[in-house]
Amino acid sequence: MSNERLTLKEMCEKFDVTPRTLRHYEYIELLEPEKEGRTRYYGPREIARLKLILRGRRFGFPLEGVRQWLLLYDSDPKNRNQTETWIEVAGNQIKELEASRLELDETIKELQRLRELSIADLKK
Repeated sequence: MSNERLTLKEMCEKFDVTPRTLRHYEYIELLEPEKEGRTRYYGPREIARLKLILRGRRFGFPLEGVRQWLLLYDSDPKNRNQTETWIEVAGNQIKELEASRLELDETIKELQRLRELSIADLKK
């Protein structure tokens, strides 16, 4: 792992997030940047954690779920517990996303049907 240290602004640019987002993650203790005066520096650990946080959010996990997963990593550097938990949680999330997709597909079909009826009514 490199010894790269990024400022708040650099983190925002690199990960396309806002300063408010990073400060929020810090406030809820997902990130712990080094502070020198008023300047925050994000080292390799925080960079890796942000990658995991953003991936978790993209997959639809709540921040508390991401926190619990990160805590497992901190307590088990060999990642066995974290990996086992990830497999279980990912399977559950896949089921939820598939159910959401089915519901969304049905909603889209119904909306398309109602739109087509409205178009047909206008042509009368």
